[in-house]
Amino acid sequence: MNYATQHHIGKNQSSRRKRTTKTALAVGRLRKVASKTQNSERNKKRPTEIRTDSNASNGFLKCCFLPKQEETPTVQDCKEGLRTERDFYQSLSNFTRQYSIEPMQTKDFGFPYNIALAMWDLEKKVEQVNEDWNSFKLIRNNREILFAKMERYYTGTSLYYVPIVPLFQMLHDKQCKKNAQLLLSVCSYLYHIADVPYYRQQNSYLYWIYEMHEDWIEQGDEAEEDMQEFRREFKISKTIGDKIEKKLFNRKNLELFEQRLNRFESHTEFDHDCHKVASNAFSLYTEYPETSIFRNRPTPEQDPYNDDNKAIGMDMYISFVADTKGCLYDNIEESINAEFNEYGSIEEPTVYTPINGTELIKANFDFENRFFTLMEDLYKVLTP
Repeated sequence: MNYATQHHIGKNQSSRRKRTTKTALAVGRLRKVASKTQNSERNKKRPTEIRTDSNASNGFLKCCFLPKQEETPTVQDCKEGLRTERDFYQSLSNFTRQYSIEPMQTKDFGFPYNIALAMWDLEKKVEQVNEDWNSFKLIRNNREILFAKMERYYTGTSLYYVPIVPLFQMLHDKQCKKNAQLLLSVCSYLYHIADVPYYRQQNSYLYWIYEMHEDWIEQGDEAEEDMQEFRREFKISKTIGDKIEKKLFNRKNLELFEQRLNRFESHTEFDHDCHKVASNAFSLYTEYPETSIFRNRPTPEQDPYNDDNKAIGMDMYISFVADTKGCLYDNIEESINAEFNEYGSIEEPTVYTPINGTELIKANFDFENRFFTLMEDLYKVLTP
């Protein structure tokens, strides 16, 4: 079973909540009604409608109003504004030259209206040269404001969780011990080098999820059979989780990685699958010896103009987990899906290439592509 394709972010039907539809008020579309206060007796005549002149609305549409600036800018604000304005127009010049666009003259307008107008004009003209406006961002790079080409690695709506209870069971099975040691080196690479979060670490997202369920379990009825099963599984998740983390923390598993790989003998299809996963992991480790999966994680500093600050973080859908089977995980997955349904977007590996007049080089997502494939294949061998 391919876990990464079977457990989708926000796709668990049993946990999906109905979202409340936001209702926008139709301002300016209501007619005022003349009130009658002196006589409470019902009047058979309809109230007099107060109408605006038929040409008034047309006149309003022909007008253009600039936003009102209510705060008085400080000296510091003025300095920041001048720096931002200077950086913006320098980057705008590079952008329009790169894509052969003739920009509207907006410098005579006051700040920040001139920038807003230039952005509006640029968006229209980018579409005319068959470029996707959404692939460009105005970012901050070393305090400098500039345009950049934005490229993302699409991760899909999947949970990339590596279960460690099956690994523990394999380590205690004589027939699978060699396989388990090989996979232990793979997981050690993910733990130390790729920086995959571990659910027993307090700063991880899943630690908080497990803790929330532990509180719920403790408040449950002792006599209920389901609660007894939840407690048993939770105890296993903590005990085995701590034991496996001690093994992963030991860097000997990384030092012995190549040796274990070379000495491993494949006799069955399962052996072949384990060896393939380990080979791919070792190649990734060799070619990217210090690369974390979060190397291209977007940051607010890079994209200070992004209004969508509620996104599913990469550390929320990439992690080690106790198990992906059982009552406890079913409830955990349900909670995760319910929470993720409240988010507006997903944080994904993103590369920003500054547009500075030089040739734009396509982003290289070789590491990310191989990493996520490895996570999928590793899950398959751990949960055959």
